[in-house]
Amino acid sequence: MRKFALLIALSAVILTGCSNGNESTMDLDTAAFEAKTQEAGVVILDVRTKAEFDEGHIANAININVESDEFLSEIAKLDKSKSYAVYCRSGRRSADALAKMSNEQFISLSHLNGGVIDWTNAGLPLVRQ
Repeated sequence: MRKFALLIALSAVILTGCSNGNESTMDLDTAAFEAKTQEAGVVILDVRTKAEFDEGHIANAININVESDEFLSEIAKLDKSKSYAVYCRSGRRSADALAKMSNEQFISLSHLNGGVIDWTNAGLPLVRQ
C-alpha cells in the first residue's frame, strides 16, 4: 500500500511538473542531491518531524513538517522563485511535499530519492542537535 501511495505521489509530482513550462522538478540520487545543496541560493528543506530533524539533518536545512496542519501556510512564507532541495527519511514524504509545493507554483524543486536513509548509507554527514 505504501508503494502504491508513493507511486501516486510521484505521479502527481510528474504531472504537476508538466503543467507549467516554468516549473522544474528533479529526482536526484545522493551524489547529485549533495551537489545541489552546495549551489548558491539553494534552500535545503527537511520535511520530517521536528524530532526527526533534531536527531540529524543535512547542514543548513530548514524544517517544515509536511504532515503538519501548518505545512501550506509555512511554505506560503517561502520565496517561490528560489530553488529548493527537499528531503525526508525515505523519499515518501518529500514526494508529497514536492507535489504540494508544485501545486503552489514553486518553480525549481529537487527531490532526494531515498532520503536521509540513502544519505547516511552513502557516508554523508548529518548535523545533530
